[in-house]
Amino acid sequence: MQSPTHPAAQAAFIPTMRELVRSYQAFSTCSETHLRKLDLTPAQFDVIATLGNTQGLTMGELGEKTLITKGTLTGVIDRLEKKQIVQRQVLLDDRRSVVVKLTSTGEKLFEQVFPAHIAHLQERFEQLETSELELLRVLLVRLRHVF
Repeated sequence: MQSPTHPAAQAAFIPTMRELVRSYQAFSTCSETHLRKLDLTPAQFDVIATLGNTQGLTMGELGEKTLITKGTLTGVIDRLEKKQIVQRQVLLDDRRSVVVKLTSTGEKLFEQVFPAHIAHLQERFEQLETSELELLRVLLVRLRHVF
């Protein structure tokens, strides 16, 4: 195995890293632009999509299931609560636990924006063959495990 300082290893690593970053930036821009048209931020969509089709989740569960940091999550929930999209409920049997759930307005929003955004992204992924998507998924899992 070549050391990371070996010129051949650097020759393969640097362009791959750049392409990974460029791919993520392109995906992020495509997704965020569409979400902004739906009057949502990526974090707000993440919460709405995660809460959709559930009876609600605790803040801890939301933190585990979304891609939002704990410090950011509270602010996102605050803003969604002001828009009457989510509501917080303190559990009677455990007053330390707060459950966040979609309001009826939030449920309607979920039913509109989730399928619309998934369809928007699916149009891009459908430009790849099924075998390419599977190979990409396998390689991304492998890369995640490396880190």
